[in-house]
Amino acid sequence: MVLRLTIVIMKSLELRVPPPLIAAIFAAAMWGISRVTPVFEVATAYRIWAAIAIATAGVFFAISGVVAFRRARTTINPLKPESASSLVGSGVYRVTRNPMYVGLLLVLVAWAAFLAAPLALAGPVAFVLYIGRFQIAPEEVALTKLFGAGYAEYKAKVRRWL
Repeated sequence: MVLRLTIVIMKSLELRVPPPLIAAIFAAAMWGISRVTPVFEVATAYRIWAAIAIATAGVFFAISGVVAFRRARTTINPLKPESASSLVGSGVYRVTRNPMYVGLLLVLVAWAAFLAAPLALAGPVAFVLYIGRFQIAPEEVALTKLFGAGYAEYKAKVRRWL
């Protein structure tokens, strides 16, 4: 009974919560963790520069993904992957199948660098696990239904993350 309920609850989370909201929730949790756990003594300037550099890379990945989808005139709505009108494999999509999620991940890593709390790094790890299970896996099922062998070929050539 508990297992069945767990499966139902987990299934109900698939494609339900926008990934930027998930990232914000993890960022808030990371901040909370940083307030109650030890931090590295790192000069503020170093933390800021590291965070800016990493976050800039993240924003680049995310914006590149959105631009590629816009050029292909396909949906950027992560909650409706079945609405995709084309398979995008150009630009940043030659490097990663999920540049927008890579972008969010890098922003979380930047946040962890800024916080300088080693346990805050659990946030990006948890984000990858959550997004992989509740967002990417269902997206891949939908894209396989839509694009069949073309999507399977793309998946074989391009990594999920980096």
